[in-house]
Amino acid sequence: MLIIGIDPGISGSICFFEDGKILDVIEMPTMAEGKKNKRQVNGSQIFNEISKRVHKNSNQDIRVVIEQVSAMPGQGVTSMFNFGQSFGTLKGICSAMQLPMYFVRPAKWKKYFGLINSEKDASRTKAIETFPYFSSKLSKKKDSNKADAILIASFYHETHKIEE
Repeated sequence: MLIIGIDPGISGSICFFEDGKILDVIEMPTMAEGKKNKRQVNGSQIFNEISKRVHKNSNQDIRVVIEQVSAMPGQGVTSMFNFGQSFGTLKGICSAMQLPMYFVRPAKWKKYFGLINSEKDASRTKAIETFPYFSSKLSKKKDSNKADAILIASFYHETHKIEE
């Protein structure tokens, strides 16, 4: 089964995960928009990245697991709107591609990995411990979003096996 774990948002990431192994992790494709060149997710590039991997695995089950995000207290109206727009773009792309989507709240997957009330960087440490062969691609502090996508995919892989 190919699992696509997604940490949504402008600085998020997409993980392609199969049989308990990381195939690839990419940063969320973005593009500049408007006069101020604000970044927004690039839906066309997201579609291309997912479809080239889905077509390689066309004869197997595919699951898209997206972190279920919501408004956070103290966050600005504009940034929350942009975040929601990114989330909606991802849902729309996966719907158009007819890929089954599953949503997981941050508290659920973080609790599973013992990351509740921990630093943002703790997910990167956990991903390196769990997948040491991938540690060179998680060497920077900014790679914590890649680690989140990896752990979201891994969470689904591990809990889905338990449910079967």
